[in-house]
Amino acid sequence: MITRRATAGVLAGAATLAAGLRPGLAADKMVRVGLNLSFTGGDAESANRMKNGAVMAFEESNAAAGANGWKVDLILLDDGTATAGQYDPAQAAINARKMASDKAVVAAIGPQMSGAGKAMAPILSQAGLAIITPSATNPDITDPKFAGQYKPAGKTIFFRTVTTDAFQGPNMANYMLDTLKAKSVFILDDSGAYGVGLADAFEGQAKKRGMTVMGRDRLDPKASDYAAILTKIKSLNPGALYYGGVLQAGVKLAKQAYEIVPGMIKAGGDGMYGPEMLTAVGFPAAEGWYATIASPHVLDDPKMAAWIARYVKRFNAQPDDYTITTYDSAIVILDAVKRVAATNKPMTREAIRDAIASSKVDTLQGEVAFDQHGDLRNRVISVFQIKKTDAYPVEDMIHQYSYAGVAPAA
Repeated sequence: MITRRATAGVLAGAATLAAGLRPGLAADKMVRVGLNLSFTGGDAESANRMKNGAVMAFEESNAAAGANGWKVDLILLDDGTATAGQYDPAQAAINARKMASDKAVVAAIGPQMSGAGKAMAPILSQAGLAIITPSATNPDITDPKFAGQYKPAGKTIFFRTVTTDAFQGPNMANYMLDTLKAKSVFILDDSGAYGVGLADAFEGQAKKRGMTVMGRDRLDPKASDYAAILTKIKSLNPGALYYGGVLQAGVKLAKQAYEIVPGMIKAGGDGMYGPEMLTAVGFPAAEGWYATIASPHVLDDPKMAAWIARYVKRFNAQPDDYTITTYDSAIVILDAVKRVAATNKPMTREAIRDAIASSKVDTLQGEVAFDQHGDLRNRVISVFQIKKTDAYPVEDMIHQYSYAGVAPAA
């Protein structure tokens, strides 16, 4: 069984899904896939739900005939550190090197965070190792302007089952103006690659649409007190507050914003979409926050009922939308393995990378296909608002994050 956390630095000792294989299965009918998420720090609970999505996909495949007879050995790597309190780019780079040096690893899923992605992409590029992120949305990593930095070996290796902040930030600016009728906004970020990029994209569209940006400031994610900046925001009295960043700072911001600016419209990106907002922030402080995700919302679809029931039975918890995108990342890899196996070609990193690049796979979120840069062709941004539903557990993402609709495209 896969444990909730695994030592980041030891591939050979990582928990796997190899147990329970059919007797007589040849050793060469196994591929290894890395799963790099932030299991330590402020986003650990979200990472665990994402991990469950990959585990479920590979377990189901392994329990059946595999992908054209090929089974998956899944290894866990943790890019979070206690020192950082969240993802740590240095640890992400170490993990990338470990995957790159293990020739049995033919593909990877992750990372959870864009800052980790920026650290990993150049290393994985040199190794020719494809990785599919279910949640890292900073557009720079796949922007051809930065190809020399993030894919120095030339070929695309960084793929996404989510769209990027080039759409997440601007589309939420449209939603804030058109749907929420906010005419002015104060913008915060948490200094990370994801948070700064998301806030930049939001700010650019807000100004383009004529929204008054009353100020922008940066939060230290390790600081404990944001009262001074929130008091400043209160004195300016903007129509809304927008935060680009992840939950290490986001949890504290949400708690303190409830005390200082309780009636203000408050929103963030997918960094504020996570069970930690429900459990660590709690109610009533979390009530009313808006958050986006960079993918279609499918959990309310009646067609998903059987899948959700299987997930709840397996993990005794509810999934969230990034559980879905992680599951879909695994489905894309399984499809690539299946197609390579059908050609009778060697199961190499290069063959898997090429198969992933040409994917057109029917997944839970719909067809997953990538452009030449590795970006998802579907660019839907979904909007949620936290509304407490007493009939369900507080950590139930499906019922405590109320789906508000699709953000208008920029």
